[in-house]
Amino acid sequence: MAKKRVGAQTVRLEQPPVIVGAAAVAGPVEAQGPLGHEFDQTYPDLTIGQTSFEKAERQMMIDACNLALKRAGIEEKPPAVDYFLAGDLLNQLITASFSGLEVGVPMYGLYGACSTFSEALAIGAKLIDGGFADRVLCAVSSHNGAAERQYRYPTEYGSQKKPYAQHTVTGAGAVVLAAGGEGPRITYCTTGKVVDFGIADPFNQGAAMAPAAVDTIEAHLKDTGRSVDYYDLIVTGDLASFGYKMAVRLAAERNLTLGQNYRDCGVMVYDLSRQNVNAGGSGCASSAIVTCGHLLKEMARGRLRRLLVVSTGSLFSPTSFQQGESIPTIAHAVALEA
Repeated sequence: MAKKRVGAQTVRLEQPPVIVGAAAVAGPVEAQGPLGHEFDQTYPDLTIGQTSFEKAERQMMIDACNLALKRAGIEEKPPAVDYFLAGDLLNQLITASFSGLEVGVPMYGLYGACSTFSEALAIGAKLIDGGFADRVLCAVSSHNGAAERQYRYPTEYGSQKKPYAQHTVTGAGAVVLAAGGEGPRITYCTTGKVVDFGIADPFNQGAAMAPAAVDTIEAHLKDTGRSVDYYDLIVTGDLASFGYKMAVRLAAERNLTLGQNYRDCGVMVYDLSRQNVNAGGSGCASSAIVTCGHLLKEMARGRLRRLLVVSTGSLFSPTSFQQGESIPTIAHAVALEA
Protein backbone atom coordinates (compact mmCIF):
# COMPACT_ATOMS: atom_id res chain seq x y z
CA MET A 1 0.00 0.00 0.00
CA ALA A 2 1.35 3.41 -0.98
CA LYS A 3 0.96 4.95 2.47
CA LYS A 4 2.87 8.12 1.53
CA ARG A 5 0.66 8.83 -1.46
CA VAL A 6 -1.69 11.78 -1.02
CA GLY A 7 -4.45 12.18 -3.56
CA ALA A 8 -3.90 11.38 -7.22
CA GLN A 9 -0.47 12.86 -7.95
CA THR A 10 1.27 13.84 -4.72
CA VAL A 11 3.60 12.23 -2.20
CA ARG A 12 3.97 13.41 1.40
CA LEU A 13 7.49 12.89 2.69
CA GLU A 14 7.37 11.52 6.24
CA GLN A 15 11.04 12.32 6.87
CA PRO A 16 11.39 15.47 4.78
CA PRO A 17 14.87 15.73 3.24
CA VAL A 18 16.89 18.87 3.88
CA ILE A 19 18.60 21.11 1.35
CA VAL A 20 22.02 21.39 2.99
CA GLY A 21 23.84 23.01 0.09
CA ALA A 22 22.94 24.79 -3.13
CA ALA A 23 24.66 26.85 -5.80
CA ALA A 24 23.83 28.71 -9.00
CA VAL A 25 26.20 29.74 -11.78
CA ALA A 26 25.13 31.95 -14.66
CA GLY A 27 26.15 33.40 -17.99
CA PRO A 28 26.81 37.04 -18.91
CA VAL A 29 23.24 38.02 -19.83
CA GLU A 30 21.90 36.51 -16.61
CA ALA A 31 24.63 38.26 -14.62
CA GLN A 32 23.34 41.60 -15.96
CA GLY A 33 19.79 40.83 -14.83
CA PRO A 34 18.11 41.82 -11.56
CA LEU A 35 19.34 38.67 -9.76
CA GLY A 36 22.92 38.85 -11.02
CA HIS A 37 24.30 39.74 -7.59
CA GLU A 38 22.72 36.61 -6.09
CA PHE A 39 24.47 34.04 -8.27
CA ASP A 40 27.44 32.23 -6.78
CA GLN A 41 29.53 32.48 -9.93
CA THR A 42 29.09 34.26 -13.25
CA TYR A 43 31.01 34.09 -16.51
CA PRO A 44 32.06 36.95 -18.80
CA ASP A 45 31.12 35.19 -22.04
CA LEU A 46 29.28 32.15 -23.38
CA THR A 47 32.41 30.08 -24.09
CA ILE A 48 33.54 29.93 -20.44
CA GLY A 49 37.07 29.24 -21.64
CA GLN A 50 36.00 26.15 -23.59
CA THR A 51 36.13 25.27 -27.28
CA SER A 52 32.37 24.71 -27.75
CA PHE A 53 29.06 25.73 -26.22
CA GLU A 54 28.47 22.12 -25.18
CA LYS A 55 31.75 21.95 -23.29
CA ALA A 56 30.95 25.31 -21.73
CA GLU A 57 27.64 23.97 -20.42
CA ARG A 58 29.42 20.95 -18.99
CA GLN A 59 31.83 23.23 -17.15
CA MET A 60 28.93 25.17 -15.67
CA MET A 61 27.32 22.03 -14.29
CA ILE A 62 30.60 20.85 -12.79
CA ASP A 63 31.19 24.27 -11.21
CA ALA A 64 27.67 24.35 -9.74
CA CYS A 65 28.09 20.85 -8.31
CA ASN A 66 31.44 21.67 -6.72
CA LEU A 67 30.07 24.85 -5.16
CA ALA A 68 26.97 23.09 -3.80
CA LEU A 69 29.07 20.28 -2.34
CA LYS A 70 31.35 22.85 -0.71
CA ARG A 71 28.33 24.62 0.80
CA ALA A 72 27.21 21.28 2.19
CA GLY A 73 30.63 20.75 3.79
CA ILE A 74 31.47 17.83 1.50
CA GLU A 75 35.11 18.01 0.46
CA GLU A 76 35.87 14.36 -0.43
CA LYS A 77 36.71 13.26 -3.98
CA PRO A 78 34.59 11.50 -5.09
CA PRO A 79 32.02 13.30 -2.93
CA ALA A 80 30.27 11.52 -0.08
CA VAL A 81 26.88 11.37 -1.79
CA ASP A 82 24.93 8.25 -2.70
CA TYR A 83 23.49 9.38 -6.04
CA PHE A 84 23.96 12.05 -8.67
CA LEU A 85 20.68 13.03 -10.38
CA ALA A 86 21.28 15.29 -13.35
CA GLY A 87 19.73 16.45 -16.58
CA ASP A 88 20.01 18.97 -19.38
CA LEU A 89 18.48 19.76 -22.77
CA LEU A 90 21.08 18.32 -25.12
CA ASN A 91 20.81 15.08 -27.06
CA GLN A 92 21.59 12.00 -24.95
CA LEU A 93 22.04 14.25 -21.87
CA ILE A 94 25.67 14.86 -22.78
CA THR A 95 26.13 17.61 -20.20
CA ALA A 96 24.90 15.42 -17.36
CA SER A 97 26.73 12.33 -18.59
CA PHE A 98 30.12 13.98 -18.97
CA SER A 99 29.63 15.80 -15.65
CA GLY A 100 28.93 12.41 -14.11
CA LEU A 101 32.46 11.39 -15.05
CA GLU A 102 33.76 14.27 -12.96
CA VAL A 103 31.42 13.71 -10.00
CA GLY A 104 32.25 10.01 -9.88
CA VAL A 105 29.28 8.57 -7.95
CA PRO A 106 26.28 6.42 -9.02
CA MET A 107 24.15 8.46 -11.40
CA TYR A 108 20.68 8.64 -12.89
CA GLY A 109 20.33 10.81 -15.98
CA LEU A 110 16.97 12.61 -16.05
CA TYR A 111 15.07 14.26 -18.86
CA GLY A 112 11.97 16.32 -18.31
CA ALA A 113 13.05 19.20 -20.54
CA CYS A 114 12.88 22.40 -18.48
CA SER A 115 10.94 20.63 -15.71
CA THR A 116 14.01 18.56 -14.84
CA PHE A 117 15.01 20.66 -11.82
CA SER A 118 11.83 19.88 -9.88
CA GLU A 119 11.93 16.32 -11.21
CA ALA A 120 15.43 15.82 -9.80
CA LEU A 121 14.50 17.32 -6.43
CA ALA A 122 11.39 15.12 -6.21
CA ILE A 123 13.19 11.89 -7.07
CA GLY A 124 16.12 12.74 -4.80
CA ALA A 125 13.76 13.52 -1.93
CA LYS A 126 11.94 10.22 -2.41
CA LEU A 127 15.22 8.30 -2.43
CA ILE A 128 16.14 9.81 0.93
CA ASP A 129 12.69 9.56 2.51
CA GLY A 130 12.42 5.96 1.35
CA GLY A 131 15.69 5.04 3.07
CA PHE A 132 17.59 4.42 -0.16
CA ALA A 133 20.08 7.26 0.27
CA ASP A 134 21.50 9.60 2.89
CA ARG A 135 22.73 12.27 0.49
CA VAL A 136 21.79 13.06 -3.11
CA LEU A 137 23.34 15.62 -5.46
CA CYS A 138 20.90 17.11 -7.99
CA ALA A 139 21.97 19.30 -10.91
CA VAL A 140 20.58 20.74 -14.15
CA SER A 141 21.86 23.14 -16.78
CA SER A 142 21.10 24.88 -20.06
CA HIS A 143 23.09 27.04 -22.47
CA ASN A 144 21.66 29.60 -24.87
CA GLY A 145 24.03 28.82 -27.73
CA ALA A 146 23.79 25.04 -27.43
CA ALA A 147 20.02 24.78 -26.89
CA GLU A 148 19.01 27.30 -29.55
CA ARG A 149 21.14 25.49 -32.11
CA GLN A 150 19.57 22.13 -31.28
CA TYR A 151 15.91 23.11 -31.00
CA ARG A 152 15.51 26.16 -33.24
CA TYR A 153 18.32 27.99 -35.10
CA PRO A 154 22.00 28.65 -34.29
CA THR A 155 22.30 32.03 -32.59
CA GLU A 156 24.97 32.97 -35.13
CA TYR A 157 22.27 32.73 -37.82
CA GLY A 158 20.63 35.87 -36.44
CA SER A 159 17.05 34.74 -37.06
CA GLN A 160 14.26 37.14 -36.18
CA LYS A 161 12.06 36.19 -33.22
CA LYS A 162 8.48 37.03 -32.40
CA PRO A 163 7.66 38.85 -29.14
CA TYR A 164 6.46 35.65 -27.46
CA ALA A 165 9.76 33.84 -28.12
CA GLN A 166 12.07 33.24 -25.16
CA HIS A 167 15.77 33.42 -24.39
CA THR A 168 17.32 30.15 -23.19
CA VAL A 169 18.99 30.78 -19.84
CA THR A 170 22.71 30.09 -19.67
CA GLY A 171 23.48 28.64 -16.27
CA ALA A 172 23.42 25.66 -13.94
CA GLY A 173 21.98 24.94 -10.53
CA ALA A 174 22.91 22.22 -8.05
CA VAL A 175 21.43 21.10 -4.74
CA VAL A 176 22.63 18.67 -2.08
CA LEU A 177 19.79 16.87 -0.30
CA ALA A 178 20.41 15.09 2.99
CA ALA A 179 18.46 13.05 5.54
CA GLY A 180 19.34 15.55 8.27
CA GLY A 181 20.89 18.94 8.81
CA GLU A 182 19.93 22.59 8.66
CA GLY A 183 18.00 24.14 5.81
CA PRO A 184 14.66 24.11 3.98
CA ARG A 185 12.88 20.77 3.80
CA ILE A 186 11.06 19.19 0.87
CA THR A 187 7.69 18.21 2.30
CA TYR A 188 5.53 17.33 -0.72
CA CYS A 189 6.20 16.37 -4.34
CA THR A 190 3.53 16.50 -7.03
CA THR A 191 4.24 14.66 -10.26
CA GLY A 192 2.77 16.26 -13.35
CA LYS A 193 0.88 14.69 -16.21
CA VAL A 194 1.69 15.25 -19.88
CA VAL A 195 -0.59 17.95 -21.32
CA ASP A 196 -0.96 19.01 -24.97
CA PHE A 197 -3.14 21.96 -25.97
CA GLY A 198 -2.17 21.76 -29.63
CA ILE A 199 0.57 24.41 -29.73
CA ALA A 200 3.03 23.50 -32.51
CA ASP A 201 5.25 26.61 -32.68
CA PRO A 202 8.66 25.81 -31.07
CA PHE A 203 9.10 29.50 -30.27
CA ASN A 204 5.81 29.70 -28.34
CA GLN A 205 6.92 27.71 -25.31
CA GLY A 206 5.07 29.77 -22.72
CA ALA A 207 1.69 29.12 -24.32
CA ALA A 208 2.49 25.42 -24.67
CA MET A 209 3.56 24.97 -21.04
CA ALA A 210 1.05 27.18 -19.22
CA PRO A 211 -1.71 24.50 -19.21
CA ALA A 212 0.68 21.96 -17.68
CA ALA A 213 1.71 24.43 -14.98
CA VAL A 214 -1.90 25.16 -14.01
CA ASP A 215 -2.80 21.47 -14.11
CA THR A 216 -0.01 20.57 -11.67
CA ILE A 217 -0.65 23.51 -9.33
CA GLU A 218 -4.33 22.59 -9.18
CA ALA A 219 -3.49 18.93 -8.54
CA HIS A 220 -1.04 19.86 -5.79
CA LEU A 221 -3.52 22.07 -3.98
CA LYS A 222 -6.30 19.50 -4.30
CA ASP A 223 -4.14 16.62 -3.11
CA THR A 224 -2.66 18.48 -0.12
CA GLY A 225 -5.80 20.39 0.86
CA ARG A 226 -3.81 23.61 0.75
CA SER A 227 -4.77 26.94 -0.80
CA VAL A 228 -2.72 29.29 -2.94
CA ASP A 229 -2.36 31.59 0.07
CA TYR A 230 -0.68 28.84 2.11
CA TYR A 231 2.52 29.59 0.20
CA ASP A 232 4.53 32.77 0.54
CA LEU A 233 5.48 32.29 -3.09
CA ILE A 234 4.58 29.98 -5.98
CA VAL A 235 6.96 30.07 -8.93
CA THR A 236 6.68 28.43 -12.32
CA GLY A 237 9.84 27.56 -14.17
CA ASP A 238 9.93 29.32 -17.51
CA LEU A 239 6.58 30.43 -18.86
CA ALA A 240 7.98 33.95 -19.39
CA SER A 241 5.70 36.97 -19.71
CA PHE A 242 3.24 35.57 -22.27
CA GLY A 243 2.91 32.17 -20.61
CA TYR A 244 2.67 33.75 -17.15
CA LYS A 245 -0.36 35.80 -18.18
CA MET A 246 -1.91 32.77 -19.84
CA ALA A 247 -1.42 30.69 -16.69
CA VAL A 248 -3.22 33.32 -14.62
CA ARG A 249 -6.16 33.27 -17.06
CA LEU A 250 -6.30 29.48 -17.29
CA ALA A 251 -6.22 29.20 -13.50
CA ALA A 252 -9.08 31.71 -13.20
CA GLU A 253 -11.14 29.53 -15.55
CA ARG A 254 -10.69 26.74 -12.99
CA ASN A 255 -11.72 29.03 -10.12
CA LEU A 256 -8.11 29.22 -8.97
CA THR A 257 -6.70 32.68 -8.25
CA LEU A 258 -2.97 33.08 -8.84
CA GLY A 259 -2.33 36.47 -7.30
CA GLN A 260 0.49 38.50 -5.81
CA ASN A 261 2.30 35.43 -4.49
CA TYR A 262 2.67 33.90 -7.96
CA ARG A 263 5.68 34.66 -10.17
CA ASP A 264 7.60 33.03 -13.01
CA CYS A 265 11.35 32.40 -12.94
CA GLY A 266 11.64 33.24 -16.63
CA VAL A 267 10.39 36.74 -15.83
CA MET A 268 12.40 37.12 -12.63
CA VAL A 269 15.79 36.26 -14.12
CA TYR A 270 15.86 39.15 -16.63
CA ASP A 271 14.93 42.81 -16.77
CA LEU A 272 12.44 42.61 -19.64
CA SER A 273 12.34 46.38 -20.05
CA ARG A 274 16.09 46.67 -20.49
CA GLN A 275 17.44 43.37 -21.79
CA ASN A 276 16.84 42.01 -25.29
CA VAL A 277 15.37 38.65 -24.24
CA ASN A 278 11.93 38.85 -25.87
CA ALA A 279 9.32 37.41 -23.46
CA GLY A 280 11.87 36.22 -20.88
CA GLY A 281 13.82 33.14 -19.95
CA SER A 282 13.46 29.45 -20.69
CA GLY A 283 15.57 26.34 -20.16
CA CYS A 284 16.43 23.96 -17.34
CA ALA A 285 18.54 26.64 -15.71
CA SER A 286 15.66 29.10 -15.45
CA SER A 287 14.00 27.58 -12.37
CA ALA A 288 17.32 26.18 -11.13
CA ILE A 289 19.36 29.37 -10.90
CA VAL A 290 16.45 31.47 -9.63
CA THR A 291 15.73 28.90 -6.91
CA CYS A 292 19.33 28.07 -5.99
CA GLY A 293 20.68 31.57 -6.47
CA HIS A 294 17.85 33.68 -5.05
CA LEU A 295 14.84 31.93 -3.52
CA LEU A 296 16.75 29.60 -1.18
CA LYS A 297 18.72 32.61 0.03
CA GLU A 298 15.46 34.44 0.65
CA MET A 299 14.38 31.48 2.78
CA ALA A 300 17.67 31.67 4.69
CA ARG A 301 17.05 35.39 5.25
CA GLY A 302 13.63 34.60 6.69
CA ARG A 303 11.72 36.42 3.95
CA LEU A 304 10.17 33.21 2.64
CA ARG A 305 9.07 30.20 4.67
CA ARG A 306 6.80 28.28 2.32
CA LEU A 307 7.77 27.99 -1.34
CA LEU A 308 6.24 25.94 -4.16
CA VAL A 309 8.58 25.44 -7.13
CA VAL A 310 6.78 24.28 -10.28
CA SER A 311 9.34 23.66 -13.01
CA THR A 312 7.76 23.49 -16.46
CA GLY A 313 8.95 21.46 -19.44
CA SER A 314 8.27 21.36 -23.18
CA LEU A 315 8.74 17.78 -24.36
CA PHE A 316 9.15 18.27 -28.09
CA SER A 317 12.20 17.38 -30.16
CA PRO A 318 13.46 18.70 -33.51
CA THR A 319 12.23 15.46 -35.07
CA SER A 320 8.70 15.69 -33.65
CA PHE A 321 8.46 19.35 -34.70
CA GLN A 322 9.67 18.62 -38.24
CA GLN A 323 7.07 15.86 -38.51
CA GLY A 324 4.30 18.30 -37.67
CA GLU A 325 3.56 17.16 -34.12
CA SER A 326 2.22 19.55 -31.50
CA ILE A 327 4.16 20.10 -28.28
CA PRO A 328 3.40 17.94 -25.21
CA THR A 329 4.35 19.60 -21.92
CA ILE A 330 4.68 18.74 -18.25
CA ALA A 331 5.24 20.40 -14.88
CA HIS A 332 6.42 18.99 -11.55
CA ALA A 333 6.03 20.67 -8.17
CA VAL A 334 8.05 20.48 -4.95
CA ALA A 335 7.07 22.19 -1.71
CA LEU A 336 9.96 23.70 0.26
CA GLU A 337 9.35 24.74 3.85
CA ALA A 338 11.65 26.38 6.38
